[in-house]
Amino acid sequence: MNICLLNDSFPPVIDGVANTVMNYGRVLTGALGANVIVGTPRYPDTDYSGYPYKVVAYPSLDTTRLTSGYRTGYLLSVREIAEMSQFGPDIVHTHCPAASTLMARILQYETGAPVVFTYHTKFDVDIAKAVGDGFLKKETLKMLVNNISACDEVWVVSEGAGENLKSLGYEGDYRVMVNGVDFARGKASPEKVMEVTKGYDLPGDVPVFLFVGRLMAYKGIPIILDAMRRLKDSGTDFRMVFVGSGDYEPEMREKVKEYGIESRVIFTGPIRDREELRAIYTRCDLFLFPSTYDTNGIVVREAAACGLASVLIRDSCAAEGITHGRNGYMIEENGESMAALLSVVCRDMDALHKVGDNAMNEIYISWEDSVKNAYRRYEEIREEAKDGSLGKKRRQKSDLLIETAGEVTEKFKMLMDLPGKIKEDIFGEDEWIIRRRGEK
Repeated sequence: MNICLLNDSFPPVIDGVANTVMNYGRVLTGALGANVIVGTPRYPDTDYSGYPYKVVAYPSLDTTRLTSGYRTGYLLSVREIAEMSQFGPDIVHTHCPAASTLMARILQYETGAPVVFTYHTKFDVDIAKAVGDGFLKKETLKMLVNNISACDEVWVVSEGAGENLKSLGYEGDYRVMVNGVDFARGKASPEKVMEVTKGYDLPGDVPVFLFVGRLMAYKGIPIILDAMRRLKDSGTDFRMVFVGSGDYEPEMREKVKEYGIESRVIFTGPIRDREELRAIYTRCDLFLFPSTYDTNGIVVREAAACGLASVLIRDSCAAEGITHGRNGYMIEENGESMAALLSVVCRDMDALHKVGDNAMNEIYISWEDSVKNAYRRYEEIREEAKDGSLGKKRRQKSDLLIETAGEVTEKFKMLMDLPGKIKEDIFGEDEWIIRRRGEK
């Protein structure tokens, strides 16, 4: 099949959804032999070659201050839409409800390909952070939900994610499609662990806790810091490792000083190399992820791949599939509950590591298995689209915009098919040379 993947984040920006798109592209092209094209907003001075699939980077606006480092794609990127349209997708799979899904709908108008949308993130939290909780948030959410509702099929990464989407006003059906991890099941070698961690103060006789992800308050990090303060006050020795970066880091460092735990907390910064990160997971004893924001928590499965159990908030999305004391641990959403649990489980490190082994054997799923499941569903969707059983979506207010953008793209493709001399007459010789070189 020809598969078009769309997302508003992609390297140089690395987050869970960008990681998802890269692994979809890798497995689809490698293990499944599909033809893949990825559309994403362009970041300045970024090389998009070298991937096993074509990346179409379209013009973008600099919204990094407003959106914590993300650029916003320019919807009417006519040339890039035409390029993706000419690819002839059988399926368009969008992973962000904003510009990417609007672009997916334009591609559907152009090609007739069914559109799949995956809901990864509680985007209402990000919208509130950017614009507050007032009228603008309400209208933005309404626009995004309408955008999602226009897709042919909606996937969510957990039942909790689906419930959250419903709470925002989405009234359609959804299908749970769990994401995988790109770590192989099993620990990193002792030699690799020693190489990666030799610069850190990690004594062998104290428990080492780990957090991996964006350093944002809504990830539950204040709970971790409060728990570490309580452990220190109770006389419990430990090390706490934070891998990542984010807006909350300066305040975190201040809290660490205030709590008197500087000597026990390690900030590694982002770790891009996956084998180095795997070694960090392997060296630690317990993964702390008290987030109610995340809809799935790929990092919980990454930790499990390396034999590391997680501490999670009871009834959170990340806690789906976890049995307390068997393959992970549940706490209430506060530092006191976390500290109490850590005080107990760290008295028996052998039992703690056994729970980690159970997590590795029971909740781990590879990207290969995850994407193969998705591919089977792609095939079913393609057949349903052909025989008419996929159903017709209710028209949205934005359909006129989509149709207009599609018509502009059609005219542009017609111009691209004209002989060079006519195009020079239309655009002007200098302007056409610039366009032909791909510089504009």
